[in-house]
Amino acid sequence: MSVMKKKKLIAGNWKMNGSLAANEALLKALLQDIGAPACDVAVCVPAPYLAQVQALAAGSPIAVGAQDLSAQPQGAFTGEQSALMLKDFGVRYAIVGHSERRQYHGESDELVAAKTAAALANGITPIVCVGETLAQREAGETEEVVKRQLAAVIHVNGHCISEIVVAYEPVWAIGTGKTATPEQAQAVHAVLRAQLHHAASDHADGIRILYGGSMNAANAAELLAQPDIDGGLIGGASLKAPDFLQIIAAAR
Repeated sequence: MSVMKKKKLIAGNWKMNGSLAANEALLKALLQDIGAPACDVAVCVPAPYLAQVQALAAGSPIAVGAQDLSAQPQGAFTGEQSALMLKDFGVRYAIVGHSERRQYHGESDELVAAKTAAALANGITPIVCVGETLAQREAGETEEVVKRQLAAVIHVNGHCISEIVVAYEPVWAIGTGKTATPEQAQAVHAVLRAQLHHAASDHADGIRILYGGSMNAANAAELLAQPDIDGGLIGGASLKAPDFLQIIAAAR
């Protein structure tokens, strides 16, 4: 059980969705009813829309996040965005190592660790994603997989590991409508918390561990009530203002 009271974090991951018109409508609907949330709130948006969302969210409780960043500071890396570029647009958070990046773009644990380091070096909070596939869960490898993925990040960033956010996203529950039960999710979060304690004993209780597998308006309160679930990385539900606001309201 965490002894330290910390604000939960609800971060929306828009993935490859949005348009100028749709983004404006969504942000306006969120800002109209968000009030003064008890939790921290962020939206992680496609790179072309960072400037628009930065302007729309200025002065509001909604922080701007990116969905990825380069491990490189600058140079001949066509198509990449550096942490410093993201910082130019007021980016506070960056998702690192999302399962879709690992699956479709071949991102290794080592690359995820390097991207985490690039974010931290530029004052951007990385949301480091870990999680197992259905085959790995059925083979009893869940703990081994998530610990390996987090260990790579700790190995490279151990000195400032207390500044990261971790997101547990069971790959079998992303966009499938399947969700880990609160007990299944809490069990993995407890494993990650213990690993963080080993790496940063003084600060582990202050590190937020988000759940990222089909959290929605209907199941958010029960998931967020678990002792080691400190927020959510929200996919589809973050594109619907009423649903996203309901999740935010549940995070207290």
